[in-house]
Amino acid sequence: MKSSKRILGCLAILGLVTTTAYAQEDEDRAAIAERLAPVGELCVQGEDCGTAAAANSGTQTASAEGPDGAGIYNSVCMACHETGAAGAPVRGNEDAWSSRTEQGFATLLDHAINGYNAMPARGGNPNLSDEEMHAAVAYLVEPVMDVPAAAGTEDAEASGDSTATTDTSSDDAASEASATESATAGIDGEAIYNGICMACHDTGAAGAPKKGDAAAWGPRLDKGIETLYDHAINGFNAMPAKGGNPSLSDDEVKAAVDHLVSSVE
Repeated sequence: MKSSKRILGCLAILGLVTTTAYAQEDEDRAAIAERLAPVGELCVQGEDCGTAAAANSGTQTASAEGPDGAGIYNSVCMACHETGAAGAPVRGNEDAWSSRTEQGFATLLDHAINGYNAMPARGGNPNLSDEEMHAAVAYLVEPVMDVPAAAGTEDAEASGDSTATTDTSSDDAASEASATESATAGIDGEAIYNGICMACHDTGAAGAPKKGDAAAWGPRLDKGIETLYDHAINGFNAMPAKGGNPSLSDDEVKAAVDHLVSSVE
């Protein structure tokens, strides 16, 4: 009888030790899995991704001071912009960003909101607002360029000299427009349009806005002529860079764009 009790006691102790060992092993596996979890997911144009984080975007990124650009970047953008995946320029790499920052912050923000090359619109998270995108892009590019305030911020901080600031901006815009007109003077934009652009913009192929269609061009003109120039020169969605003719100069492309939009201005 005493032997039986000893055997039962040993079996009970062995069972307890085995259970504890398995529990510790499960904890170790969970810890390893957490350490190996990816910091983000690669999302490219055309994929349905980023929506998993959408439910949390409002609570994680909002604060009394506005959207948390760093938080949005870390949850949506860093998978590509920390690694260079899909050709994305790495944050803080001035050489990679130099040609992009020359286009201006407004163009970079437009690309982030609407998508550009392999980068999906809003980083693949359609629930992000324009204000949140501004904050994320600002955080991304702040190491390599001066970032303007978000829309509305300057109005809230402006005082009695706001009119003077507006007048200066208008003068700058007029100077840029004058410089562009000088550069494209003498270039037959209509001929370039007829030779390259009309195949899509006269027919609406691939979703291209038709020449003369004011309703289709309205939201595009709101982005400004410089953004339209950039899209035509560098490509946008289904439209190839320089209409598929890389031998065209930037000024020739601008002349063609001028002819195209003149039908709705």
